[in-house]
Amino acid sequence: MKTSPISDIDYMWQALKLARRGLGKTSPNPMVGAVIVKEGRVIARGYHHGFGKDHAEVDALKHAEEDVSGSTLYVTLEPCRHFGKTPPCTDAIIKSKIAKVVIGMLDPDPKMRGESIKLLDQKGIETVVGVLEDKARALNETYIKHRTTGLPYVTVKFAQTLDGRIAAANGSSRWISSPESLKLAHKLRATHDAILAGIGNVLKDNPELTTRLVKGRNPVRVILDSKLRIPLDAKVLTNQKAARTLVAATPYADKAKLAALQAMGIEVLFTPPDARGRVDLNQLLKSLGERDISSLLVEGGGEVITSFLRLGLVDRLVAIIAPKIMGKGINAVGELNITDLSKALKLSSVKTYRSGVDIVVEGRLGS
Repeated sequence: MKTSPISDIDYMWQALKLARRGLGKTSPNPMVGAVIVKEGRVIARGYHHGFGKDHAEVDALKHAEEDVSGSTLYVTLEPCRHFGKTPPCTDAIIKSKIAKVVIGMLDPDPKMRGESIKLLDQKGIETVVGVLEDKARALNETYIKHRTTGLPYVTVKFAQTLDGRIAAANGSSRWISSPESLKLAHKLRATHDAILAGIGNVLKDNPELTTRLVKGRNPVRVILDSKLRIPLDAKVLTNQKAARTLVAATPYADKAKLAALQAMGIEVLFTPPDARGRVDLNQLLKSLGERDISSLLVEGGGEVITSFLRLGLVDRLVAIIAPKIMGKGINAVGELNITDLSKALKLSSVKTYRSGVDIVVEGRLGS
């Protein structure tokens, strides 16, 4: 196995840190950072600030402190070769007479997959691929899944008591978690393209599902409502300019309610009914992916969470555990048809940390 020089690793770490500044701003594009080094000195830094803005390589070139000819460019993702919202980064690299490009990972986009490497090699520019590749892949796991499967990366988030309740027996759930954890929940919203809840949650709590406790964008609000029971004055239907709402239903939904929602400018997305007559979640995820929604935050309640887990549709789980005991109440996760402990769903890449008085457990599911 070929090892990378310490200097390459150090400069790639800098590029990765820069890339994270684009969190919640670049989708459906990836987060990318770039560092330009000449004669052992960093002469430029850049990152992708947001969708439609300069890519990291061009941002770095624009901020160069001196002529970049003969220098080395460190970039977390393979430079683009195609026209999109911006011109190809490879053209800018070639024009600038950069001598070497060190890349964290190849771009999984079908339009790329090493095409830029071929072009740079043809132009006599040395390339190195795979420096801190595992870190680069972890940084853009949502982008990678969307580009390779067409589906959004799904995160399930819930807050529960020590004994696993997300609500009391009467349905009340405010507030199980601490103020700090509420802020964490809003931070998660700001970093996802869309947020999903079931109609039961809307009827019970009438949530806004917007980002308010931190700075950041509002995700697209997706409501599972197979029969269109949603009240026309529900908070999730208000202020569509600030936060768009998409209602997922089946063809058996109420036609009068459909007409009323469409008159309000609300998009209703139909899927075939599943075996229980509800919205087909697999088809819904496919439709969301086609709308360039690359990340989806599922906020519950229990039936919705259980459905996503049962179907194997969850990529990441974030469980906020409050130091409270409820006794009788509503479970965070219901029946998954698992009868053997060895078949239990297992988290990998687990992180645990404090959020106020709460403990947060975060991990990945699936392969």
